[in-house]
Amino acid sequence: MTPATPNRVEHQLTDKGYVPVYTTAVVEQPWASYSQADHDVWKALFARQQQILVGRASDEFLRQQRAMGMTPDRIPRFDELNKVLRAATGWELIGVEGLLPELTFFEHLANRRFPVTWWIRKPEQLDYLSEPDLFHDLFGHVPLLMNPVFADYMAAYGRGGVKAHAIGPEALVNLTRLYWYTVEFGLIKQDDGLRIYGSGIVSSKGESIHCLESAAPNRIGFDLERIMRTRYRIDTYQKTYFVIESYEQLMDATRPDFTPIYARLAQQESIPAGSVLDTDTVFNRGTGEGWLNDGDV
Repeated sequence: MTPATPNRVEHQLTDKGYVPVYTTAVVEQPWASYSQADHDVWKALFARQQQILVGRASDEFLRQQRAMGMTPDRIPRFDELNKVLRAATGWELIGVEGLLPELTFFEHLANRRFPVTWWIRKPEQLDYLSEPDLFHDLFGHVPLLMNPVFADYMAAYGRGGVKAHAIGPEALVNLTRLYWYTVEFGLIKQDDGLRIYGSGIVSSKGESIHCLESAAPNRIGFDLERIMRTRYRIDTYQKTYFVIESYEQLMDATRPDFTPIYARLAQQESIPAGSVLDTDTVFNRGTGEGWLNDGDV
């Protein structure tokens, strides 16, 4: 992969809202080009989330984040983190310019390469950004790649994604829901209560609090096929969060061949994001306060 001059590839605002723009370039992290404002954004977000996540993030997430040596004083260097990450689980970080096409993303994961957006959000975007940036990718995703079981799950997911891409769009929809409700917005049950491990939550001030403390969302036990049928939200906090018992549960769930699962799911209706089924293991049945009635993906 030849290093390219980095571009900042962001979603484009149109009269219909933001439209994703995709890129496949792998780039060197232009660390020397970060401005003081960039480092200040990292510092502000890091310090804020570190404070909020105490007692909310999973013990393993916090432990592995410390083990990686991330600090608030400056944006981490990918090459320094890679030394630690490769030694722990064989993964490495690669710089990218923005959102990747699905197959490209899956191929990187399958080969234990995690794409990290090289650029960080602007100061006026501290509270919300509609797309992944360096903070979301690095702070949210990377620490659990130090955990051998979770690292294996991510690689298995990548291999499954390559296979699903060849099967067809319906299979991809099912698999995307699994990623969304685990890697991005998953909760884990610890002895001292429910905790966060999903990157979309740990990198968000508001959702870090909402997912555990609000009465509005459902919190439901992990069920592979149930999750793969469940629609989700991209514009608001989630209506439902799924709770795993352990990271081993994720890995065990990905061991079977998904091909017959996709065939079964093709014969079933998708489930609205806020629904609770009679067969669910319910930790909390949400009140639904503040939910929009449309917009499930």
